[in-house]
Amino acid sequence: MAKGMTKTQLVRAMAEKMELTNKQSASFLEMLAETAVKETKKNGEFTIPGIGKLVKAERKARVGRNPQTGEPIKIKAKTVVKFRIAKVAKDTIAPPKK
Repeated sequence: MAKGMTKTQLVRAMAEKMELTNKQSASFLEMLAETAVKETKKNGEFTIPGIGKLVKAERKARVGRNPQTGEPIKIKAKTVVKFRIAKVAKDTIAPPKK
């Protein structure tokens, strides 16, 4: 599988497209990431229009299995973060077959 864009490549692409300096573009990217984390922690979700949303979810405690021995183990309840891709992005990247 081919490797995606690095942060540096993304910053440069944004800077060229928006006619900004690399420093301004990097600052915007950092601010977006900080805001996404802060808002997801505070409100439980953060939406990036056209891309998707980060959602904080609670997982219940459950019984799992140790894959080596097969014996049951207790898995504690925990909070996880999920990313739900927007329908527009999903349909553009992988259009549904007709």
